[in-house]
Amino acid sequence: MDLIVLLPAFVVAVVLISASPGPAIALILRRAAVDGWRGAVPTVLGLEAGLYLWALAAAAGFAALVAASTAAYVVLKVVGAVVLIWLGVKAWRAALKGRAELVEADAPAASWRRRFGEGLVVQLANPKAAVFMLAFYPQFVPADRPLFVTTAGLALLQVLLETALYLSLAYGVGRAGAFFRRSEIRRRVEAVTGTVLVGLGLRVAVSSR
Repeated sequence: MDLIVLLPAFVVAVVLISASPGPAIALILRRAAVDGWRGAVPTVLGLEAGLYLWALAAAAGFAALVAASTAAYVVLKVVGAVVLIWLGVKAWRAALKGRAELVEADAPAASWRRRFGEGLVVQLANPKAAVFMLAFYPQFVPADRPLFVTTAGLALLQVLLETALYLSLAYGVGRAGAFFRRSEIRRRVEAVTGTVLVGLGLRVAVSSR
């Protein structure tokens, strides 16, 4: 089947997948609520950079090794769970302190790098991403098309779509920034997102393939 014919189904699938609740949505909502739209931008870009790297890894065959290797899968699963739980605990600490722990006296560049790294690590430490890429992209790569190049192109389209969707979400939340950054509301946001992140981390830790 021609790639052009498959693109509408690919776009619909990406939109539905992007809107599914998970670590990415939780991180973006927290950043946008606590730090505003601009604070969420590097987190979104980090998440999407991680997604693109997993897509390239899937096309190159590395993701298949991760999915097939019990040891590699377990290591990634543990790392991913630890990262999510750590982020959740940080949010709880911020809630208990009554302030946004991540709004610190960092230089702008250091703050940007930390937030980008946060999104990147959360995405790369997710073993489900490897399994997902292996199952998802082959459905949209015609047999007569080069696997790596086609997957890289489709992944770029997914990154562009998700970036637009997530930044729109962050912008909407950021528009209500004055409300979210009120002391009591901010504490509640931190407490709720911390609970969500810890819950997601525990789910990753106990999940099977």
